[in-house]
Amino acid sequence: MAVRGRGAGEGEDAGSGVSERLLFAAPLPVLPTPALLPAPRFDAPSLPASDPATVPVPAVESIVRLRRRFRLPSPSRIRNSVTSAAGLELDRGVAFLLVPVFLACGVVVYFAMAAELAFPQPIAIVALAALCAVVSRSWPRTRLCFMVALLCALGVLAAKFETWRVGTHMLGSEISTRLTGRVVSYEPMASGRIRLTIDVISTARPTLRYMPERVRVSAMKIPAELTAGSEIAGYVRLLPPTGPVRPDSYDFSFDSYFAGIGGSGFFLGNPKVVSSGSMPLAARLSSAIEDARESIADHIRSRIGGAEGEIAAALIVGVRAGIPEEINEAMRRTGIYHIISISGLHMALVAGTIMALLRGAFALFPDFSSRRPVKKYAAAAALFSIAAYLVFSGIVVAAERSFIMLAVMLIAVLFDRTALTMRNLAIAIAVILVSPHEVVGPSFQMSFAATAALVGAYAGWSDYRAGRATTPPPRRSPLRFATRKVLLGMGGLAMTSIIAGSATALFAIWHFQRVAPLSLFANLAIMPIVSLVVMPFAVLSALAMPFGADGPFLYVMGKGLTAMIALSGWISERSPIDEVGLISLRSVLLVTIALVIASMATTWLRLAALPFALAGLLTTTQTRVPDVLISEDARLVALPIGSGELAVNRARPNEFTIDNWKRALTSEAIVAPETPGKNDPQFDIADPADLPPGMPFICTDGLCLARHPSGAIIAQAKDRDTARPACAFASLIVIDDATAHNPCYYDRLVLVVTKRQLARAGSAAVYFDPQAATRAEIRFAVEKSYRPWHVQRKFSRAARGLPPYRRADKPKAGAKGGAQ
Repeated sequence: MAVRGRGAGEGEDAGSGVSERLLFAAPLPVLPTPALLPAPRFDAPSLPASDPATVPVPAVESIVRLRRRFRLPSPSRIRNSVTSAAGLELDRGVAFLLVPVFLACGVVVYFAMAAELAFPQPIAIVALAALCAVVSRSWPRTRLCFMVALLCALGVLAAKFETWRVGTHMLGSEISTRLTGRVVSYEPMASGRIRLTIDVISTARPTLRYMPERVRVSAMKIPAELTAGSEIAGYVRLLPPTGPVRPDSYDFSFDSYFAGIGGSGFFLGNPKVVSSGSMPLAARLSSAIEDARESIADHIRSRIGGAEGEIAAALIVGVRAGIPEEINEAMRRTGIYHIISISGLHMALVAGTIMALLRGAFALFPDFSSRRPVKKYAAAAALFSIAAYLVFSGIVVAAERSFIMLAVMLIAVLFDRTALTMRNLAIAIAVILVSPHEVVGPSFQMSFAATAALVGAYAGWSDYRAGRATTPPPRRSPLRFATRKVLLGMGGLAMTSIIAGSATALFAIWHFQRVAPLSLFANLAIMPIVSLVVMPFAVLSALAMPFGADGPFLYVMGKGLTAMIALSGWISERSPIDEVGLISLRSVLLVTIALVIASMATTWLRLAALPFALAGLLTTTQTRVPDVLISEDARLVALPIGSGELAVNRARPNEFTIDNWKRALTSEAIVAPETPGKNDPQFDIADPADLPPGMPFICTDGLCLARHPSGAIIAQAKDRDTARPACAFASLIVIDDATAHNPCYYDRLVLVVTKRQLARAGSAAVYFDPQAATRAEIRFAVEKSYRPWHVQRKFSRAARGLPPYRRADKPKAGAKGGAQ
């Protein structure tokens, strides 16, 4: 009896009536053909007459032979396998795990927009997507698509709502004024200055009509009686928040806007404490917490002292401003700076230490512990402890995520439930909804990437071990048992470092243009000290501090930190260059997709992460490196001149800016400008065209000239008159004058960048094309139209084409962003 093929009724193999699955079955015995029936024949396309020796081969037989030789599955089998695996993933709850992923996608879309959205647009999209999701309940696949759209739209709406809610007043221009405000917090810095965060109450001489609500200023000295909540007054120099030091770099204006900081600066003299009035309840509570933090930090510094005391204060109460920069740099180069940032490691160690201490204490009373749920008591105490730790550590995003995850696990213990760690990570969507702007920051991305990778990897390993048949281990001597435990612990630590480092590597390169080549060895050497000595004794010191018995515990903690600093410094000195330059955004996005698939999938579908990861790694170098970088104040210009050298036009450039540029352009050394004397024939630049390619800056009479290895000449001038002669030979002219216009308007091949352009559009990157006779391409850091955190740029004097303010000018009080 003939069997009808699966696609026969739909036109697929309808003529032959052969099921596609039968093509992969074992060959059937050949039966003799009945005499009354004609012999089977296959119609093949005619062959060229020039090849008579070729024998026609039926198409179906060719496919069958190919599939049999390489054992390829049929398309229908692949489709069924994918459908089955996807259904299993949905049954296991992967849809819930993807909720924060699509919310984060919506947040990223909002912050990547070129123009600001109005509220009706995202609200309308959310309503439409929700309506479509409800209507399409009968079509599960269609409903999933609408749910994805709904989550993305909710992410956009959450980010828009936060932007509207924050609404920070940003200072638009530099101004000196007498400020009266209430101290929110203060931190001693490694330079000896004190950094204060102040809620502004009033300003005078001049009075600022568009007054920032909160500023961050530094002072050389503060009154001894100053505490958080004190009202102080003093004359300050306030500066507007700066933009990125180069395109695609860290945006200080963005961070300041969402932190509520409308300006920064310094006191012109020392501030004075003035009589304080009544404070709101929230302000009193915040001041009390800050006073407690500072008191604990001062107590720790007095007991431990030195850099160890500053690191101990950072680990216990999150005060990091006083750590010396050389120690910070050593920890960054060795890949252990995550120890300073309070995150999952610290939360887990605090919770684990509290639970171990309490359960050990309860074990001393067997009658009580046998009748009472002491594990729940310990979990409740640990929950309270990490909540207090979160508050006193400053509530940073990594600590928020860690607290949510651990809180879910501890609450699960209280209710006799099993905590699913990947679900705990998904529950941390609260961070996305409360602070959507953190999604585009390095702390959120690296923290969640490392956690997701670790949870996914160890869940996969657990599944693998659960499916293996194991035999009871043989009896071992105590020495062999201890050695095996140590080796397993070191192996687990090494794998943790490898997995977390691999998951966060591209994010670190994208944000900081650096990696830590020896991070594995540094973590293997230092993490046991932190896990077994530093953090446990930090918890014990915190518990003993109210009773004045914390001295021995802080002493042991300080010795552990001394060992940590020594090891990180030793490894840092032997670490190769960690600057890797720029990578493409495309590669980061592809690797992110691969990470999501690999960490959340539980079936063979996780193999789908491989092509995305491979594509991400192959596209890392597909980015265009700038030929010239220009600062937003037009005072600093830099260009690579080969051999790892970066030529700059100032003898003392801004250290932070130049460090960022060095990492981005993979330069190792800075070449300062030469200033020739009048009778020095070696630096005669009467004919700039004779400058050799790769020539660093030569500055004279307000004009600095350099030549890029491509042959393009770069000029930086103090004003329009000084820049005019350079129009005859320069490819790029930067004019440090906001009132200047283009002096080379008659030559379209010369790119002229003025201080006014940079003040409005931020720092710039310039690209030359030596193969084409066209003007250089320029890209600014701040694209128009302005988003809310960049609106203040158009109110500066430079952006309005005005010269710098001088005391001879009469200020006009009340201008937006300050008196001008």
